[in-house]
Amino acid sequence: MSTDITVTTHAMATGYMPGYLPGPDGGDPLFTGVTIGLIVIVLIVGSLYFSLHAVPEKMAHADNHAQMQVIGILVLLAMFTHNNMFWVVALLVAAFRMPDFLSPLQSIARSMESLNKREQEAMQAPVQDPVQAPAQDTVQQQAEGETHA
Repeated sequence: MSTDITVTTHAMATGYMPGYLPGPDGGDPLFTGVTIGLIVIVLIVGSLYFSLHAVPEKMAHADNHAQMQVIGILVLLAMFTHNNMFWVVALLVAAFRMPDFLSPLQSIARSMESLNKREQEAMQAPVQDPVQAPAQDTVQQQAEGETHA
């Protein structure tokens, strides 16, 4: 904007008019600058907000976490309800591994099943008289010894 008083300015106006004041054409450079700046700031803050809310999901994805779906649901709940407790819980679940209680229990169950099968096989096997069993073994050993000698 020039400092000359022209026919477009008001007669009561001073000789110097700051550039941020609206001109006689209706253009408002201050309003335009603030509007563009506000839109840029809203976009930057929004992207930071979304990236901050995605931190627990990124942590879970990097560690190949078992509770990834739970973490994702908690993050979505935190984002849509604006309840920070959900986000903190999601962050804690993503940060710490839950102890594996299922594997030892499955191992115990497999061991018990194996012992049960052995017991069932032992019950189904024919019962031999302990007095006659050693006599049969010595006869077999003598027969094997004769063939090898």
